[in-house]
Amino acid sequence: MKQIGVGILGFGTVGAGVAGGLLAHREVMARRLGVDIVLRKVADLDITTDRGVAVPADVLTTDAESVVADPSVDIVVETIGGTGIAKKLVLAALAAKKCVVTANKKLLAEFGREIFDAAEKSGVDIYFGASVGGGIPIIRVLREGLSGNEIESIYGILNGTCNYILTRMEREGLPFDEVLKDAQRLGYAEANPSLDIDGFDTAHKACILSALAYGFQPQLDQVQVEGIRGLSGMDVKFAADLGYRIKLLAVVAKEGDEVEVGVHPTLIPLDHMLAGVNDAFNAAMVKGDLSDRTMYYGRGAGREPTASTVIGDIGDIARNLAHGETRYQRAVPNYAEGRVALRAAGDIASKFYLRFMLEDRPGAIGAVAAALGRHGVSISALSQKGAREGKEPVPVVAMTHRAKASALDAALDEIRASGVTGEEPVKLRVL
Repeated sequence: MKQIGVGILGFGTVGAGVAGGLLAHREVMARRLGVDIVLRKVADLDITTDRGVAVPADVLTTDAESVVADPSVDIVVETIGGTGIAKKLVLAALAAKKCVVTANKKLLAEFGREIFDAAEKSGVDIYFGASVGGGIPIIRVLREGLSGNEIESIYGILNGTCNYILTRMEREGLPFDEVLKDAQRLGYAEANPSLDIDGFDTAHKACILSALAYGFQPQLDQVQVEGIRGLSGMDVKFAADLGYRIKLLAVVAKEGDEVEVGVHPTLIPLDHMLAGVNDAFNAAMVKGDLSDRTMYYGRGAGREPTASTVIGDIGDIARNLAHGETRYQRAVPNYAEGRVALRAAGDIASKFYLRFMLEDRPGAIGAVAAALGRHGVSISALSQKGAREGKEPVPVVAMTHRAKASALDAALDEIRASGVTGEEPVKLRVL
C-alpha cells in the first residue's frame, strides 16, 4: 500500500486535533482509502506543552521550514492561522509542488488570489474545507454536491462565539457585556474578541462562500460588516415578542449581475430553520435552482469538528496522490471576474426592525412615521413599548415593509435631525 506523508504546521488546538486523528485512525483510513497516511512531522515553536496527544518525539520539531522541505512530506497542513508566517509557509509549500490543506479563512479571504495562483502555477491542490463552518462540509457541498446548481442565496450563522452570546442573551435576559465575559471565561471568546463580535470572522467566511458560489470574491474592505458589539437586550426581547430571534447572519446572494455579500445582526422568524441554531453551533442554508433549500448544521469550531474536516481533505488529496493524480482544479475559480460586481450597500433591499427612544413631546411618533413615508419607507407595524415615566424617552418599535437601505438611511438622518430621538436609532435587518 502506498504511503503518503503529512506534515503539520502549528500544534495548537486544531493542529493537535489533526495529529491525534491521523494517529488514532491511520488503520481505518487505510482500509477506506486504500492508502497509508503517515504523520511525518509536526512543527511548532512550543513542542513541550502537553496537548493531550501522544506524538512521537522524533515527529516534533520547532523548524517549520524543514517540514516544508522534507522530501517525505507530500501534504502540508497549515493550522497556524493569520496572514504572517502562515502565508509564507503556504506559498513555500506550493512552490515546492506540495499539496496544501488549510483551515485559515483570514488567509484565504485576504490573499486568496495569490494563494490560488501559486497552486495553479505549481499544478497542485489546495483544500480548505474547515475554513468555513468547522465540522460542517459546506465547502465540499459548494465545490461538489451542488456544482450543477445556480446558487441563488446562502444564509449562514458562521460564528459560534456570537451565536453563543445571542442565545444566552435571549434565554436568560442577560446583558451583552456580561455574557461576553462568561464566553471569554469558558473559552468561547478570545481575550480580544473583536474579530468575532465585530463580524469580521464571519465576513472572511462570506467572502470565501461568494467565491465558491459565484466565481467572485470581493475585497473584505468593500463588504458591509455589522457585528453584535453592544447589542441591547431590549432589542433581543422586543424581537422575541414580535416572533423573531436575532442572529448574526452572513448573506451571500446573486441577482442579475450583482452579488450581495454582507454580515448583519438579523431578525429571523422563530419558525425558520436558522432560528433553531443555538449556542455555539453553526449552520448554512443554501438555495439552488435545482436543489431548492438545503441546510447544513453542526459545530462550527473546536478541536475535533475542525480536525474532522481537515482530515477529510487530507484523505481526498492522499487518495489522488496514491493513484498518481493531482486532479488539480482551481480551488476558487474566478470565472465571473469582470462580469459581476458587488452590490452597493445602499441598493440592498430588506425589511427592517427599527427602535427609537422618543422624547416626551406631542407628535414625536407622527414625525417618525412622516419622515419614513417621505423617503418611501412603508411601516407594517408600529408600537410603543412600555409606559412613559416622567420625562424619560420611551421605546417605540417599527417594522417596515421591504425598503432600500439608502432610502431608510436618508429617513433616519431626517429623524435624527428632528430632535425627537433621545439616542441613536437602532436598525436591524429582517430575514
